[in-house]
Amino acid sequence: MTLLRLSPTALSRCRFAVSPLAETLGSLITLHRPDPEPWLRDWHARHRPSYQAWLAGDPFAAGLMALVSATKWLPDLVAVPPTGGTGTRLRDELAETARFTDAEVRATVADAVGASWQPQDTGWLDAGALGPRTAAVLRAGWRRFVAPDWPRRRALLERDIMHRAGLLAAYGWKEAVRTMTRRTEWVGDDAIRFSDQDYPDRWISDEGLVFVPKTAGDGSWTCERPPRYALVYPARGPAAEVTDPAADPLATLLGPGRARVLRELRRAATSTQLAYALDISLGTVSTHLAVLRDAGAITGARAGRAVVYRLTDRGTDLLATLTGE
Repeated sequence: MTLLRLSPTALSRCRFAVSPLAETLGSLITLHRPDPEPWLRDWHARHRPSYQAWLAGDPFAAGLMALVSATKWLPDLVAVPPTGGTGTRLRDELAETARFTDAEVRATVADAVGASWQPQDTGWLDAGALGPRTAAVLRAGWRRFVAPDWPRRRALLERDIMHRAGLLAAYGWKEAVRTMTRRTEWVGDDAIRFSDQDYPDRWISDEGLVFVPKTAGDGSWTCERPPRYALVYPARGPAAEVTDPAADPLATLLGPGRARVLRELRRAATSTQLAYALDISLGTVSTHLAVLRDAGAITGARAGRAVVYRLTDRGTDLLATLTGE
């Protein structure tokens, strides 16, 4: 188990940030792997041929992406902690990537290769100017696969930050952190469990920990540039498509994802059944169910080892009033 340990001062200085670099890295890793999460399949199918063609013409990009997509330890230069809060700019993040010396790059890549679950060909490291070359690859990935969709993605990221800021204000950091990943939970009074892997604990400096949501995939990672640390985690509800809800008052009120869940619960279902029916992740379903339950629109009752969810009178009235259903 790996812990992120925070002093009282560090805890008081924790904050959120948006990272175009983390969004780019997550998107490229998703494109590199053949089996994306269900809600990313259409996007993956549209862009993967272009992605593969790009790598076929750029051996450096191909080697870098083969490594970062198959390791439990990301090279430091692709995972730098953002410094601009919600206004972080990609060019500032990539400027830091480009400042890594060749010796630093080879050392951190060696750590990543040692944690890889696939054999790695590191011939791409024979080139010079490894930091600037890596920054150029990430910049090209941003331009090709993320920038055209950035307004939608940023809206999802800001929505997640707003949600967690509300939890923070009402309940403190423990509740804001609890559902960030499948593994994160507060341990004692001063530590966050980040991973089940047996790595050394991280001692967060008085600068505090930066929490960074991303929309691409379920993976999470830390960005470590002591004394700066960040935790990248999946944004809440990324499977919910952001579309014009003008023709759907229910989606305008609840958001498209929760509107789909509420409609589906006209027939009682477990969270697993909902995930299969709606072709979204179990984590996203659970998040939507929690919000709808807190609003009194649905209720859950245990049946054996499962919890069965169904509409309450309030949920039924909401559907009838806004949709006529």
